[in-house]
Amino acid sequence: MLHLEPTGEILSSKMKGVIDVLAMQREKRLTLQKAITIDYTKAADSFTVARFIFECGYKLDANPLTIATAATLFHRFMREATPQGYDPYLIASTCLYLAGKIKDNNLKIRDIMNVAYSTLHRGAQPLELGDQYWSMRDAIVQGELLIMQMLKFQVAPVHPHKYMLHYLRSLQAWFGEEEWSRYPVSRTSMALLQDFHHIPAVLDYPANLVAIACINLTLQIYGVVVPLMDECDQLPWFNVFSKDLTRDKLWEIMEKIMSSYDEEPETRDR
Repeated sequence: MLHLEPTGEILSSKMKGVIDVLAMQREKRLTLQKAITIDYTKAADSFTVARFIFECGYKLDANPLTIATAATLFHRFMREATPQGYDPYLIASTCLYLAGKIKDNNLKIRDIMNVAYSTLHRGAQPLELGDQYWSMRDAIVQGELLIMQMLKFQVAPVHPHKYMLHYLRSLQAWFGEEEWSRYPVSRTSMALLQDFHHIPAVLDYPANLVAIACINLTLQIYGVVVPLMDECDQLPWFNVFSKDLTRDKLWEIMEKIMSSYDEEPETRDR
């Protein structure tokens, strides 16, 4: 059965506080996605540029996996490159273009250019067919080759999404349809995963462990206990999917996921 009481894992007071505000932080992010007013010309840190990728992706009606791929490509490129040598927003736009090809999500280069330009220069008219248009178009085409070379043509990342779908489906069978429907575990887990792509730390852990951490964080948020564990000699549910994953490692990844919310524009030190 599901319980509203905290699970058997003891959380520190700091961790409890972070979990308590996590849902509120996500609501702020969703509000920003609906009515974003970020001035991208005033910042070029990895979080802000990733937010630019997500905003442009939503405007282009790109699917979530395409957007996650673009963010992953951007973070990987910036780890390999000298940041001062490249325009991060041009690289971000190019990552969206390349991600659309990788995921067979038809994003036309002209649409990407217009959306990226109008997002970076709010209120500006779409680019006309002139020198600026062709210069930007050539830069994206050349940037695509640069990214592929920099990443040694390994541009099809292994995403946590596919692991998450498998794990969630298995958990749903453990809970049963009625109990599972009580809490938005699937939706929240996927939302946390997408949000984690705003920071480079998403690259630091294996995809399967990231998926498990997002699910476990969701279970902690809602105070949900996975059933049938008594029959498994107290084996944590996540060890069914990854037998070598320790609680310490799991909490480390969960803390990294939650740290992405510290990068929200409203919470940054001014």
